[in-house]
Amino acid sequence: MSPRANPLPRRPSLPPGRYAALFACLFLFGIGLLLTPPVQRVDVRFSHALVSVSQQLITICGGKASVEHAVLREPVTDFAIEMKDGCNGVNVMILLWAAVLAFPAAWKLKAFGIIAGALVIQAVNIARFISLFYIGQYSLGWFDFAHSYLWETLLILDTMVVFWVWVNRVTRCGAVSNAGI
Repeated sequence: MSPRANPLPRRPSLPPGRYAALFACLFLFGIGLLLTPPVQRVDVRFSHALVSVSQQLITICGGKASVEHAVLREPVTDFAIEMKDGCNGVNVMILLWAAVLAFPAAWKLKAFGIIAGALVIQAVNIARFISLFYIGQYSLGWFDFAHSYLWETLLILDTMVVFWVWVNRVTRCGAVSNAGI
């Protein structure tokens, strides 16, 4: 009989505290960078783009909405919703990016995780913004609940699921390294 190779990839034996510390440093750096004036200007333009995409999707689906910078307005009821700082999903993208960058994997896989994860998070965030636009037209109480609790929780869960799926793919293909970043 010949020996069989272990089909499961070997997990790194480095201390988890190293990854936690690296994740925390990367997350704090990302949030700090987000608060700088040059990045804030880009962040505002990004919010405007997300509102425009939301308006276009509403129009494609037969709804009516107009855009004024980062404000989406329903023309009949005059209900408006603004995408303020923190509502554009960038903070949870930074959370995901810090987790992906701290994980010991090849740079090519990290780049894939960052890009694919950002796309998934923004797709969910646009669905969030559009749903809040419609919920707010019918009930401000439900709007407050959905905005403050429901969607905040779902975005964090989405980020965790995206990271979990990415880690599973990386470990299944055996691309985990002991070298870290």
